[in-house]
Amino acid sequence: MTVRFGLLGAGRIGKVHAKAVSANADAVLVAVADAFPEAANAIAKTYGCAVRTIEEIETSKDIDAVVICTPTDTHADLIERFARAGKAIFCEKPIDLDVDRVRACMKVVAETKGKLMVGFNRRFDPHFMAVRKAIDDGKIGDVEMVTITSRDPGAPPVDYIKRSGGIFRDMTIHDFDMARFLLGEEVVSVFATAAVLVDPEIGKAGDYDSVSVILQTKTGKQAIISNSRRATYGYDQRIEVHGSKGVVSAENQRPVSIEIANGDGYTRPPLHDFFMTRYTEAYANEIASFISAIEKGTAITPSGADGLAALTLADAAVTSVQEKKLIAVG
Repeated sequence: MTVRFGLLGAGRIGKVHAKAVSANADAVLVAVADAFPEAANAIAKTYGCAVRTIEEIETSKDIDAVVICTPTDTHADLIERFARAGKAIFCEKPIDLDVDRVRACMKVVAETKGKLMVGFNRRFDPHFMAVRKAIDDGKIGDVEMVTITSRDPGAPPVDYIKRSGGIFRDMTIHDFDMARFLLGEEVVSVFATAAVLVDPEIGKAGDYDSVSVILQTKTGKQAIISNSRRATYGYDQRIEVHGSKGVVSAENQRPVSIEIANGDGYTRPPLHDFFMTRYTEAYANEIASFISAIEKGTAITPSGADGLAALTLADAAVTSVQEKKLIAVG
C-alpha cells in the first residue's frame, strides 16, 4: 500500500515533512496547500506534486492522509475537518494552546474514529530511541532520574514569541513529552523557574528565555529540564537517564563526528546549527511510523492524548512560575 499525502502548510516545517514523505518508498506527496502561492509552488516544483486548496485536499479521493504544518491556531479546526473527511492526520505540536480546545478536538477524533499522530519528533531520534531501548532492556535497572538539556542557538523573532504561547508551550513542550517517554510514568507535580537573560524584548512580550523545570511522578521519579534560547556553541540537545543499576546518556550530535588532537589540545567540529539538521532522521522515522500504523491498522503514537499531557505540563509550569510554588497535576 502506498499512502497518498496532502501537505497543509509549506513553510519551514512543511518543507521538512515534504522531504520526509517524498523520501519514503511507501508514500507519495500528492498535493500541497498554502496561503502563500510562492511557498506552495516551490514544494510542488521540488517534489512534483499538485497545488490545491485545503478544501480541495479535504474532498480529494486520491489523498489518504494529511500533514498539518499550518499556524498553531488552525490545528484543532483542521484536525476536526479532516477527521470528519476520513483522512489520517499527522499534526505538528501543539494541537492548540488551550487544553479545553484540545479536549474538544480529541472528542471529535474519537467520535469519527479518526487516526491522529502529534509531531513529537524527538521520540524518533535514533540516539534517544536507543536510550529508551536501553531502559526497556533493563540495562540501567529502574529509572530514577532523567536530565534533559535543550538549548537553542538563538531566540526566535519577538513577533513569533508573541504568538507562540510562550517558551513552555513552544519549546519545553518537547522536553515534557520526552520526560514522559523516558520516565515511563505520569508526572504528578511540576515546579518551574524562569527568567529573561537573553533578550529584554522577550520579557516585554510577556515571555521568558531561560527556564528550569523539575517534574516528579507518584513513585518519586524525577526529571530535570534546562532550557535556554541562547547557546553560542550550537544546538544543545542532551539527555541522561540514571537508574538503579547504572546510567545511559545521549550526547550532542555533530554533522561531522571527528576529533583532532595536536599541540593546541583536543578539538571537535561544531554542533548542528538547529533542529532541521539535528533531527533529520527523527523526522523521517516519525513519518515512517505514521505510515506503518496506517498500513497495519495499529495504534498511533504519539497520540492526541500525548499532546494533551504535554500541554497540561506546560500550563502547570506557567502557573508554577507565576505563583512561585509546586503545582500538582492530575
